[in-house]
Amino acid sequence: MAEVAPVSDKVTSYFYALLFVRHPDLRSLFPAAMDTQRDRLLRALLTAAEHIDNKDVLVNYLQNLGRGHRKYGTRAEHYPAVGECLIGALSKYATGVWNAEMEAAWVRTYTTISQVMIDAAAADELRAPAWWYAEIVTHDLRTPDVAVVTVRPDQPYPFLAGQYTSLETPWWPRIWRHYSFASAPRSDGLLSFHVKAVPAGWVSNALVHRARPGDIIRLGPPTGSMTVDHTTDSGLLCLGGGTGIAPIKALVEDVAEHGDRRPVEVFYGARTDHDLYDIDTMLRLQQSHPWLSVRAIIDQQAQQQLPDAIRAYGPWNEFDAYLSGPPGMIRSGVDALRDSGIPSDRIRHDSVEELVAAGS
Repeated sequence: MAEVAPVSDKVTSYFYALLFVRHPDLRSLFPAAMDTQRDRLLRALLTAAEHIDNKDVLVNYLQNLGRGHRKYGTRAEHYPAVGECLIGALSKYATGVWNAEMEAAWVRTYTTISQVMIDAAAADELRAPAWWYAEIVTHDLRTPDVAVVTVRPDQPYPFLAGQYTSLETPWWPRIWRHYSFASAPRSDGLLSFHVKAVPAGWVSNALVHRARPGDIIRLGPPTGSMTVDHTTDSGLLCLGGGTGIAPIKALVEDVAEHGDRRPVEVFYGARTDHDLYDIDTMLRLQQSHPWLSVRAIIDQQAQQQLPDAIRAYGPWNEFDAYLSGPPGMIRSGVDALRDSGIPSDRIRHDSVEELVAAGS
């Protein structure tokens, strides 16, 4: 890993060149423009290999990948081709350390990784479609760059509050992006997402600025482990930054629906007032539920940022913590929570990059 890290761009380019030259039939599984997709597959494989000994976290990560890859049209027979090209790319750029023993270790590693993914996809095929079609029923532009998009799936879509899915728009085929569900499961079967248009974000800009009621999108399977444990009465400490407030709102609704009276403390972080686009909804929930407390932490008005506020308001040792927002906020939030005495196994978030790396 140390050998290839400085030349990861070259490794990635060579990997895809090998894959598409040796197996041209696989090209159709990838988006026409590869710039946003380019390093995702390789990065996932390398992340998995790096954490091959962290079995519990890794298996969960790989099972989600295997289930999620069904929506691309991936089949079991595609995995050996990817493994062959992965080994080809690594052997070309890790010449300083590559030998027969190294190659055998990578073959074993890839075989283990791919089998977990293949098995998860096969099990999922017996109980769920590879994707769902969903019609946009409402499109609520909350700010110039944030929309709440509500959709009706074409068949039942089972999920848990706090989970997320991947969305594909008709304007950018085969480009999928992750979005959290913004409510607990509803009796009418509708699903809502909070989408912020980001610079050069193809999917987010299409959903915010182009999508209209009547448009059809595709949904991948639900995934994520940031869900409420209803077997305990521990309090919930929830940190939501930006559109990360969406799954936090879903968790609050989930607690309410279960009739729990456990304390729920929500810290809603934003850079400016403008970014608190859903504060009215959260305050209405607070009025309805005496066990809920909502605090807005606005960077530009406060001397303290979100992690400082967590430390200031503790102690939190009787709480389970949930974080959702930008990766930087999650990193600093996890550090602050650990500093305040919450053990890692009671801190939940679904920042994919952080999840495997942190082992939490």
